Amino acid sequence: MGFDQASAHERTSTTDTAQSTNSDGQTSSLPRSVDVVVIGAGIVGVSTALFLAQRGLSVLVCEKGRIGGEQSSRNWGWCRKMGRDPIEIPLAIASARLWEGMNAAIEGETGFRKTGIVYLCRNEQEVAKYEAWLEHARRHCIDSRLISSKEIMTRLPGLSGRWPGALFTPSDGRAEPSLATAAMAKAARRLGARIVEHCAVRGLETAGGRVSAVVTERGSVHARSVVLAGGAWSRLFCGNLGIAFPQLKVLGSVARTQPLAGAPIHAVAGSDFAFRQRLDGGYTIAQKNANIAQIVPDSFRLFFRFLPAFRSEGNEIRLRFGRPFLDELKVPKRWRHDDVSPFERERVLNPKPSSKILAEGLRNLTRSFPVFRDATIAEQWGCAIDVTPDAIPVISAVERLPGFFVASGFSGHGFGVGPAAGHLMADLVTGDAPIVDPHPYALSRLDPQLSVTLSTSETARP
Repeated sequence: MGFDQASAHERTSTTDTAQSTNSDGQTSSLPRSVDVVVIGAGIVGVSTALFLAQRGLSVLVCEKGRIGGEQSSRNWGWCRKMGRDPIEIPLAIASARLWEGMNAAIEGETGFRKTGIVYLCRNEQEVAKYEAWLEHARRHCIDSRLISSKEIMTRLPGLSGRWPGALFTPSDGRAEPSLATAAMAKAARRLGARIVEHCAVRGLETAGGRVSAVVTERGSVHARSVVLAGGAWSRLFCGNLGIAFPQLKVLGSVARTQPLAGAPIHAVAGSDFAFRQRLDGGYTIAQKNANIAQIVPDSFRLFFRFLPAFRSEGNEIRLRFGRPFLDELKVPKRWRHDDVSPFERERVLNPKPSSKILAEGLRNLTRSFPVFRDATIAEQWGCAIDVTPDAIPVISAVERLPGFFVASGFSGHGFGVGPAAGHLMADLVTGDAPIVDPHPYALSRLDPQLSVTLSTSETARP
């Protein structure tokens, strides 16, 4: 066994220049005006565009790099309700319904399959933890249940070791990050949405105290509403507008294997490993509870905001200090509309994975599932996960800048809840009845003093 350092994610330059065509060959000219501009073509941005286009609105998606180029194509691919924070459960349930019908709805392949997910319990303390969570599952009629050691061995043949119990949700599943966002983007385009790659948005213009246009590297586009679905870039974009969006990044490391016979079809996580089967018969694997947080200037600016989360989840985070501190120190926090923005200087966040963490995860996995000793690692990659202080996403209007909306801070859960997050954002933009209660995801919950310092003149240029 060995790790192939040449990840497909690493083969695209992070300094791509603007192109005249998109990855599917469509032209990338900008319209003069649309109803809504979405910034970012990850799964949340594309899903938002899809649901807006279904309602007959004209939509432009501006992507500085490529569709699904960052976390949306680099995550584990799990689509789960199980184990969610109670606040996220309604969003996860709504997404599960959308995932089940997505392939038919978009006439494309997202890779979604309902395979069930298992969380193995190493000891009675973990059993008790999941038993307590089941109270939330019952309240929402989720089919999660604790299963015995005997049923574990039936469902997971080849498992070794002692496992006193497991949390199992038959209706949970997985999709293919490398397929899903692109398939949804094609469906949005068929409905009339324009998705333009290699087109960074530098800032916003306002008129009469509300958003009136976006300024891109290719020119301005008038819009009544703008949705920021910028993932790990959202804090930087908001900061240039005077919006103090509390968000940090953590590094996840993921690998995939060549097709492997004899391993479970369920997605499975133990305390220190995780895997799920892929459409090609291979497996996506990772080490659970092992992400890296680089200490950067924002780590100090947001120290007290994130301190409670670090105290409660510190065992899942490995702090590192190195070059990223100096790299981020050089990134401008303010720029003018006629300046080259940071989003044009680095088109795609492409962090190097931790081979150490992946090797540890594989060792942990093979101890519990010896079949993985025969696995051949085909690829490994890193991903920048955008996190908020409470690990709950923001899906919200920015009250002090009418017409501006933010969908970000999904804290590693964005792929699984992406369809419902996009649906909810479309609901907020259009004023339609929301698919779930939006109040728990409001930006104002993070800081009631969040403020916008944009001018209310005819054209504001930060």
